[in-house]
Amino acid sequence: MNLVFRLLWVVITAFRRSKLGMMEESVITLRVMPNDLDTNIHMNNGRYLTIMDLGRVDFIIRSGMAKQLREQKWYPVVGSAKISYKRSLSPFQRYELKTRVHGWDEKWIYLEQEFVVGDVLYARGIVKTLFLKDGHKIPSSQVAHAIGYDGPSPEINPADEQALS
Repeated sequence: MNLVFRLLWVVITAFRRSKLGMMEESVITLRVMPNDLDTNIHMNNGRYLTIMDLGRVDFIIRSGMAKQLREQKWYPVVGSAKISYKRSLSPFQRYELKTRVHGWDEKWIYLEQEFVVGDVLYARGIVKTLFLKDGHKIPSSQVAHAIGYDGPSPEINPADEQALS
């Protein structure tokens, strides 16, 4: 994580913001900084993936998952990520990063993350993640239950699931 100050800001503010249910959306507001830029003077394509980590940190803390990770000695692992870029983010432009659970199967939890300005989508990513303890996979339903969700998974878009295989 090479965004130390933004990471600290997200962690500190996450503890002061409202709690989230597993199926609720995390929204953090950020700004494109000079060290986010590439030679084309817009946000570097690789930086989007790094920024997405910040959205997942906010979601993990606010959903109560961070507490479960500590208590259960679980740790999250990203299996794959796919991102589609729609528009360029410019220097100093403010944007929101929205993070939500897209769905899950027995092994993987799929998170959808969107970079938006107002109502305009700039980029959309899907991240496939799982949780481990001592190298063993924790079933997604057990993870959901641990943070208070006992309902079924939303339908996963087959194209998203296929793209991450």
